[in-house]
Amino acid sequence: MSGISFMDQLLSDVEVKWEPLGEIAELYSGLQGKKKADFQNGNARFVPYMNIFNNLEVDTDELSPVTVADGESQNEIMYGDVLFTGSSESAAEVGMSSAVTIRTENPVYLNSFCFGVRFNAGISLLPEFTKHLFRSSAMRQEISKTGSGVTRFNVSKARFKKLLVPILCPSDPKRSLEIQGEIVRILDTFTELTAELTAELTARKKQYNYYRDQLLSFEDGEVEWKPLGWVGEVRMCKRVLKQQTSDVGEIPFFKIGTFGKEADSFISRELFEDYRNRYSYPRTGEVLISASGTIGRAVIFDGQEAFFQDSNIVWLENDESKVLNKYLFYCYQIAKWHVSDGGVIKRLYNDNIKRTLIPIPFPNDSRKSLSEQAHIVSILDKFDTLTNSISEGLPREIELRQKQYEYYRDLLLRFPKPEEVEA
Repeated sequence: MSGISFMDQLLSDVEVKWEPLGEIAELYSGLQGKKKADFQNGNARFVPYMNIFNNLEVDTDELSPVTVADGESQNEIMYGDVLFTGSSESAAEVGMSSAVTIRTENPVYLNSFCFGVRFNAGISLLPEFTKHLFRSSAMRQEISKTGSGVTRFNVSKARFKKLLVPILCPSDPKRSLEIQGEIVRILDTFTELTAELTAELTARKKQYNYYRDQLLSFEDGEVEWKPLGWVGEVRMCKRVLKQQTSDVGEIPFFKIGTFGKEADSFISRELFEDYRNRYSYPRTGEVLISASGTIGRAVIFDGQEAFFQDSNIVWLENDESKVLNKYLFYCYQIAKWHVSDGGVIKRLYNDNIKRTLIPIPFPNDSRKSLSEQAHIVSILDKFDTLTNSISEGLPREIELRQKQYEYYRDLLLRFPKPEEVEA
């Protein structure tokens, strides 16, 4: 029997009643009236925003401290609750959910920017079922509609209460729980496999970091720590003004937020050719560095036509007679950057970069030094490919298993609504 035939049989003749969330559950808020000092230490624990955002079910190993005084009125989470993030920078990510699937011995509270949903007595919904249900594509589509805003989207509680929740076999709770349990069993099989692969990937990354650190450690006399200013001058592209960019175009323009990802802004070819010919522009293989935000994140320039935001994305002009570009790339991963934090935004200025030290093996013997750098690079490249490649290895396998999970999750949790049944 195929998987889809099995699911058809599992869900055949299943009565589904759609109930507005506000009629089958209560909403409660996260921590209220807290000051910054209350989160320095504490006598209690709360569920952070990212714990909810990242996990189908709350990870009780990732709780944060908070001080809650005796007699203070704060909402505690309970087994069976579903927790939601209250805001996000995008409508697509607003209202991410995480179910409470275990009972805790001590009180646990909820982040201030989140809210909880507690189902009424008599509503037969397994917490393990709701963790998948509220992350299904159909429910996520409806939840995203409850957010409103411009630069930040906040969930409207009034709209959220109108979300329709599928109740299976409403007149037969026993069968409802049996079907939910079987759906959970199927979907948990996929998530457990993904979790095992993710754990394996984490172990591989630790292994990679260990060997990288070992390879970039040297005995006394074999290495000299040199400032990056010894390697070359810091360069950046000519400044491009916002009005010179557009949402579509020929040449991708990378800002700090899109650096190393997909560009969401473009410049004209005419401007690109003009600036590339008259001002600094990276050569293929040189290593671009983020000088603000995720400081020190490095991307090797692949030579594809692109332009980069000045001062936020820079590179060292390196002729490779002293240091190989790829060796620089790996050194950036262990570099202790001299970050300036006197202003609102932490950043690397050119002088900060030029003072940053990297290990140069056999600095008085250029030929031997470059040979040793190449040897280190060849070993780290193999680990890097194994660990990070998206086309092979574990990351690719995890991506495939996640897509497989999402495919079956949406098949199992896409129940027909009344208008679909009538159609």
